[in-house]
Amino acid sequence: MKILLDECVTKHLKPHLIGHQVLTVRELGWSGVKNGKLMSLCVENGFDILLTIDKNFQHQQNLNKYPVTIVIFNSYTSKVEELIEFLPEFELQLPTFQKHQAYQIHR
Repeated sequence: MKILLDECVTKHLKPHLIGHQVLTVRELGWSGVKNGKLMSLCVENGFDILLTIDKNFQHQQNLNKYPVTIVIFNSYTSKVEELIEFLPEFELQLPTFQKHQAYQIHR
């Protein structure tokens, strides 16, 4: 899967997403891009998943417009130690994810 880490997700999560192509908003020079434009950039650049901890993200966008899956880790911080705790559930649910949908992952 090609995964984009939102600005609010630490880049230190990248090495823990084994078997996926993972890029960050910052390394692509998209820092500060508003969510609607970010969704368009995801589509234009072939991302399958936008990974965030922004619990309001799914309510701010018309997901029917973008063939991307939004995955929200239900975390209060972006500390890598906390985010890696979501990865087993993320990998378990990954085969069921569909585009135009948002999924919230809990530990």
